[in-house]
Amino acid sequence: MIELSVLEKSKNFVIDKMITMGHEQVVYCFDKDTGLKAIIAIHDTTLGPALGGTRMWDYENSNHALLDVLRLSRGMSLKASISGLNLGGGKAVIIGDSKKNKTPELMKKFGQYVDSLGGKYITAEDVGMSTKDMQYVRSTTKHVTGLPISMGGSGDPSPVTAYGVYMAIKASAKYKWGSSDLIGKSILVQGIGHVGMHLVKYLKKENANIIINDINKEKVNKISEEYKVKIFSDQNFYDLDIDIYAPCALGSTLNPFTINRLKCSVVAGAANNQLEDELRDSELLMKKGVLYAPDFLINAGGLINVYSELNGYDKDTALKQTSDIYNTTLNIFKTSEIKKVNTHVTALKIAQDRINKNKKHAY
Repeated sequence: MIELSVLEKSKNFVIDKMITMGHEQVVYCFDKDTGLKAIIAIHDTTLGPALGGTRMWDYENSNHALLDVLRLSRGMSLKASISGLNLGGGKAVIIGDSKKNKTPELMKKFGQYVDSLGGKYITAEDVGMSTKDMQYVRSTTKHVTGLPISMGGSGDPSPVTAYGVYMAIKASAKYKWGSSDLIGKSILVQGIGHVGMHLVKYLKKENANIIINDINKEKVNKISEEYKVKIFSDQNFYDLDIDIYAPCALGSTLNPFTINRLKCSVVAGAANNQLEDELRDSELLMKKGVLYAPDFLINAGGLINVYSELNGYDKDTALKQTSDIYNTTLNIFKTSEIKKVNTHVTALKIAQDRINKNKKHAY
């Protein structure tokens, strides 16, 4: 749950948040006929056009939607930078229930708003979206990736996102225990969406001791039966005595209360913005002795995948570049240890330094 502070209730809420978080542009979109209510946030275009997915979620109100899209778009800037991509960071959210409110007409209208930005923002699929939805968007703008393979696109980016997280988990094991082998390691995958499901598949091949958790009982039962993994149905999963916690659902779940309860040695998952307060909570994890693999680094596989579409998609190239997340993660851990700075701040500095060095050559 996102709490609104006094600042966030002020009349200058939007512009204040843009200044604080370093955003270039925020676009509000509304269409009466289709019911479209959306926000597009462009964080930074120093390294290239802002690429980031569109998420459809039934937010409590527009301020919650704004906070989410601002955090997500900033994360995309960092993700692109630390991955060595010539991209900026952007994101879009559509306010509504994707199962009830989404229509082809709504997606086409959204595409028109994306097109009005003239290529400064390139969209793709995210939570509540599919490659089919991107087809509808493509009918009204060329500034979209994550298209079906039949249209020359890369298809669903989830398997590649999961592969990057899997490589980071192996890097974490290597750093923590001296071997990247995951045999017998107890790993909780919390959130069995598209990415979480594929992550389970990769971990199963390693003969890890996998535990899954999700609010969708039907989905959990299906995955458990298919991959023969354990289910933990209680929401007190923070108290589990495990080796690795892989958050793959919503963000902002790591805070002083939940971190204090953790009994794991490693946190490495696909969720965006896992830290409620990134500076405070990354420091708490380090002091507790929990190795944290920065989310914007290890979940970059999906971005790498859709980025490759821009110059003609090649799956092998995308997977090879995603596999480099292993080495980058290890380097972050080693640098963090040498400089005695937590892993999140270490990764943040590397990403921000690359952006700052290119400021004079902005897109």
